[in-house]
Amino acid sequence: MLPEIYSWLQRNYIEALGAILGLVYIFLSIRQNILTWPVGLITSALYIYVFFLSKFYADMSLQVYYVGVSIYGWYHWTKGSTQTGDELPVSGTPRRYWIPLTVVSLVLFVLIAWILKNYTDSPIPWWDAFTTAFSITATWMLARKYLETWLIWVIVDLVSTGLYAAKSLWPTVVLFTVYTGMAVVGYNQWKQSAQIRDQEPGLKNQDN
Repeated sequence: MLPEIYSWLQRNYIEALGAILGLVYIFLSIRQNILTWPVGLITSALYIYVFFLSKFYADMSLQVYYVGVSIYGWYHWTKGSTQTGDELPVSGTPRRYWIPLTVVSLVLFVLIAWILKNYTDSPIPWWDAFTTAFSITATWMLARKYLETWLIWVIVDLVSTGLYAAKSLWPTVVLFTVYTGMAVVGYNQWKQSAQIRDQEPGLKNQDN
């Protein structure tokens, strides 16, 4: 058994390292640790390679986006709240963003699916497009520390787990299974953080 595991790791060490760093990334994001973003940047760089080999082209492109949004999130979390100058707080997604975020997600979904169907050999263009489009939205929301990002991640991670199982990317299957559970934990912890903040005098109903 051990020789087989060692042999597999030799062939798939990049995917395995990406999966390990991915777990570190999600743990740090739940803890609202600034190291979330440099770790996420490295993880995304590794998965660009993994998804290219597996022909998950939309997911590969998504990792390129993740590299960019990691820099954005790193800056935004470091900058902190524009109102207090303190650490960027968790908040609910402002209502004015609900419709734009929904529209952008759906437009991206249709556009990415069309590109995958017509210009790539992706075996599952619609599902690949779905996870890609809504991951783009959720990652931007994570960079802004909007609580509802975790609800989107629960759905995206569940769907992604099935997709990667179909391609036998087993370390990634394990990663996204854990992601799903940790997204639930993340939602509960961020919700508690937001509630504690709302109870502090002078902070309730502030908008980021």
